[in-house]
Amino acid sequence: MKYFENPFPASDTERRSIWQMLVARDSDAFAAQDWSPVENDFAPEIFEGIVANGSPNPDDWTIKYPRLNDYRDDWLRMAETFKRMPLKNISHRELIYKVSSLNEIEISGDRALCHKKFKGDEPLANGERYQISAQSLYRLHRIRGEWKIVGFVGYLPLEYPKGRK
Repeated sequence: MKYFENPFPASDTERRSIWQMLVARDSDAFAAQDWSPVENDFAPEIFEGIVANGSPNPDDWTIKYPRLNDYRDDWLRMAETFKRMPLKNISHRELIYKVSSLNEIEISGDRALCHKKFKGDEPLANGERYQISAQSLYRLHRIRGEWKIVGFVGYLPLEYPKGRK
């Protein structure tokens, strides 16, 4: 299945390793409800998580995760909720890969800005649908030779309302 494949060529080792962190490792850990595979991907002393609350307007954004532990606890809660969804035709691991994409990674020296998008519509066994359309911007720093997540702006709308660019 194509959504399990890293989209960056083998020659682009930086972007391949960032994709492995932000898509593969995060997706596998989320589906397994296990924080331990991703805990070392962060710089906890400088981490912050900003939530856009579904709005493109920065006036609506909030610092929901001033500490990594705050984000970890919510991530685990969201993973548990996700795992309880009664999927019809796909596993939870497959679904998280299917709805996730990371094709835009800007690297400038020891900094990276990564555009992770979530888009999907999947039937559930109970007749309802799982639908998602959102994006997150991850900020990474290279610290002692390794990429670390220092923050993100998450839960941004994936598509802007009509009339906006």
